Amino acid sequence: MNVAILGSGNGGLATAADWSLAGHEVRLFDFPEFTQQIEAIAINGGVQVTGELNGLASLAYAGHDIKKAVEGAQLILAVGPSYSSESFANAVKDIIKNDQVYITCPGSCGGALISKKIFSTKEESSQVCVGETATLPYASRISEPGVVNIFLKLKGGLFLSTIPASETDRVVTMFKEVYPGIEPAKSVLQTMLQNANPVIHPVVTLLNTGLIERTHGDFLFYEEGVTPAVGKVMRAVDQERIKLGEKLDVQVIDDATLGVMQGYMTEDNYEYGYANAPGFKGIKAQSQLDYRYLNEDVGYGLVFMSDLAKKLGIETPMIDSVINIASAVMDRDYRKEAARTLDSIGYTIEDIQQENY
Repeated sequence: MNVAILGSGNGGLATAADWSLAGHEVRLFDFPEFTQQIEAIAINGGVQVTGELNGLASLAYAGHDIKKAVEGAQLILAVGPSYSSESFANAVKDIIKNDQVYITCPGSCGGALISKKIFSTKEESSQVCVGETATLPYASRISEPGVVNIFLKLKGGLFLSTIPASETDRVVTMFKEVYPGIEPAKSVLQTMLQNANPVIHPVVTLLNTGLIERTHGDFLFYEEGVTPAVGKVMRAVDQERIKLGEKLDVQVIDDATLGVMQGYMTEDNYEYGYANAPGFKGIKAQSQLDYRYLNEDVGYGLVFMSDLAKKLGIETPMIDSVINIASAVMDRDYRKEAARTLDSIGYTIEDIQQENY
């Protein structure tokens, strides 16, 4: 299969390496302002991967020409944070064709919906099958330019949805070549809510703010950062996320249970499961507070959930508290910025349900 990967960050390199080592022809794209990994791949002759996967993964192309990366690809994976969804979709909208499959990985509260809306403006791409995964299939970090360490590749608990939903099974079959444990989601409402990064990262960050500022992240984020009390706050936030799913008639698996399904954790509890998790061992904290654990997971994730809850008539005091504290810590109003809300992506709940025809 010809596969295009958009994004050369931690997840992008891990994804490109995995699909290449599985025997697929892989082409990698990133924008011209992100040159470091592209240059290193050219020097090394591919992506060097360590950890759970090992080897040098050769790529058919790695560069900044979106046309070379995307043309002829049966599967296009946009791998990046929430704020990359629009950029990647706009970059391919004049090139992508209706017979290609485009997946945001992960969707991060609306990635597929945003992409679908952008593609719908062009006749050649208006019928593209667009989808999203609920989470990135890896815990990975770039250790040096062109080298990515995969701490864990998910064993299960990875969900995928498409627009239209009738295409989900077909795309899941494509993904099973590399991710045998992937499962079809009921709809994008499920994949949007099943991403637990907004549950985990902001709470651990905020309850370790002093330590991050004093040590510049010189501690282990999960092993040392998630004490029993921190885990209890995560559980309280997670319970509100699960209630959103219940109101929308989609199953949201609690993150402690999901962590065991995915292979991160061996204990399905919040108090000790994260600190003792083999899949989280060795992952250092961020060096500063101005980082995606707040800017993305609060600004896009929790704000989206809070907005959705208000429209559904559900109270989310824990989620709202995390948003308020994060806003005070960062001296910015994440809620007022509204980076990711139903209004900002131009959808209503009814629109989303209709999209999954």
